[in-house]
Amino acid sequence: MALSSTLNLIKHLLILFLLHIPSHNSSYLEYADALSKSILFFEGQRSGYLPNDQRIAWRSNSGLGDGWEVSADLTGGYYDAGDNVKFNFPMAFTTTMLAWSVIEFGDSMPAGELRNALVAVRWATDYLLKTVSQLPNRIFVQVGDPIKDHNCWERPEDMDTARTVYTVEAPNTVSDVAGETAAALAASSIAFRSSDPAYSETLLRTAVKAFEFADTYRGAYSDNSDIRDGVCPFYCDFDGYQDELLWGAAWLRRASQDDSYLNYIQNNGKTLGADDNINEFGWDNKHAGLNVLVSKEVLEGNMYSLQSYKASADSFMCTLTPDSDSSHIEYTPGGLIYRPGGSNLQHATTISFLLLVYANYLQRSSQSVSCGSISVGPTKLRQMAKRQVDYILGENPKGMSYMVGYSNYYPQRIHHRGSSLPSIKDHPQMIACKEGSVYFNSSDPNPNVLVGAIVGGPGEDDAYDDNRVDFRKSEPTTYINAPFVGVLAYFVANPNPS
Repeated sequence: MALSSTLNLIKHLLILFLLHIPSHNSSYLEYADALSKSILFFEGQRSGYLPNDQRIAWRSNSGLGDGWEVSADLTGGYYDAGDNVKFNFPMAFTTTMLAWSVIEFGDSMPAGELRNALVAVRWATDYLLKTVSQLPNRIFVQVGDPIKDHNCWERPEDMDTARTVYTVEAPNTVSDVAGETAAALAASSIAFRSSDPAYSETLLRTAVKAFEFADTYRGAYSDNSDIRDGVCPFYCDFDGYQDELLWGAAWLRRASQDDSYLNYIQNNGKTLGADDNINEFGWDNKHAGLNVLVSKEVLEGNMYSLQSYKASADSFMCTLTPDSDSSHIEYTPGGLIYRPGGSNLQHATTISFLLLVYANYLQRSSQSVSCGSISVGPTKLRQMAKRQVDYILGENPKGMSYMVGYSNYYPQRIHHRGSSLPSIKDHPQMIACKEGSVYFNSSDPNPNVLVGAIVGGPGEDDAYDDNRVDFRKSEPTTYINAPFVGVLAYFVANPNPS
C-alpha cells in the first residue's frame, strides 16, 4: 500500500513538473538561425559610414565627425549598448571575444557566417587601430560625453551631443584599456591570419605597441582625473588593471608564440594577482578567461610552468558544477546562471563560452577535471553550456527568447535609442534630444527590430517585464552578444553534445 501511494505521488509530481515546462516549437533549437542573427546584431551597433551591403536597413551614417576636436579620424567602431557612446574598454573586450569565437569555433560556422563574423571583427579592429595610431605618446579611450548623451533620447543619426574625445597621454596610466586593446588586436590577428595575412601582421605589430604602452604606464585609466568623470561609473575599472596586463600578454603569446610573453605570464602571475577573483569573466574582469586561455598550453603543450593557471581554471569549472563539492555559482529556479548587478545574460554568455572552450581543450588532451568527489569531463561542461543557451533562446519559465527577432516571442520594448525611435528612413526630419522622450516613455513596441540583440535578461526569479525603462533587463550590449557567437557556432555543429 505504501509503495502504491509513493508511486502515485511520484506520478503526480512528474505531471506537475511537465505542466510547468513551457511548450516550445522547434525554432528554439535552430542554432544556425540564432548564430546568423547574433552576428547581424553588430550591424545595428555600427558607428561611422555604413557600407552598401548594410543589412539592418533602418540604420544610417552617424558619428562622422568623431575625432575632429583632436585632429584625428575616430570614425567607426560600435556603440556599446542602447546609447550613442563609443566606450573603448568594453568595445575592445567585445572584439577579443568575437575574434576568440572565430579562432575556436570558426570551423563550425557556415562559410557565409564566418565571413560575416570576420566583418564584425574588422569593423571594430579598424577603429581600434585608429585609437592607438599615436602611440607611444597617447591613446584615445572613448568618444562621446556619456552624461550629455544619456540625458537625450535620440537616434545616432541625429546625434548633436558633445563628441568629447577622452585621451590618455604618456606617462599617465591606461593599462586596462591598452591591455585589452592589445588582446583584441592580437586575437584578431589570429582570426585574420589565413584570409588576410597582411592585415593580420598589422594587427599583431600594433598589439605589441599597445601592450608596451599598457605595461610601461601601469595603472587604471579611470584613475586619471581629467577623464574619470567621463568613464565612471559607466565603464570604470572596478577590478584593477593587472588582469588586463596578463590577458594582453597571454593573447600576444598565443598570436606570436614569442617566449618573452610566456616569461611574462610565468613571472608576473603572482605579482599581478593571477590567483585573485578567478571566478569572474567580463569586460572588467578577465581572470577566468585568462586561466582558460593559458590552460591550453598546459593541456595541449605540456607547459607545466603554467600549471597554476590550469588549477584556477579547474577550480572555476568546479564552482559552476551544481553537484560539485565546491559549487557556489547561483542559478535561478529556471536554471540560468545568475549574478547580481544587472545585464545578467553577460555572465551566462561568457561563462558558456568558457565551458565550451575548456571542454575542447580537455577533450583534445583526453583529460577531465577533478571536483572533489566527482570527475567532470567535456560532455558535462558542454551540457551545462547548452542549458544556458537553450534558456536564452526560449526554454525558460516565461517561454520567451531573450534574443530579439528569434522565435515568435521576444522582447519588443528594448532599451535602445535607434530601435525605439522612428527610422531616419521613415522619419527623415530630426528628432531632437528631448523630443525623443515621448518614444522612450511609450508602451508601444519598438518600431525597428534590432535583430539578434540579446537583452540584459531576467532577474534571479526568472521574471522579465518587457519594459524599456528597466535598462538593467531590457538593454542589449555588444559584450553579451560577442561570446554567444562562438557558443552558437559550436551548437550549430553539435546540437546534442555527448
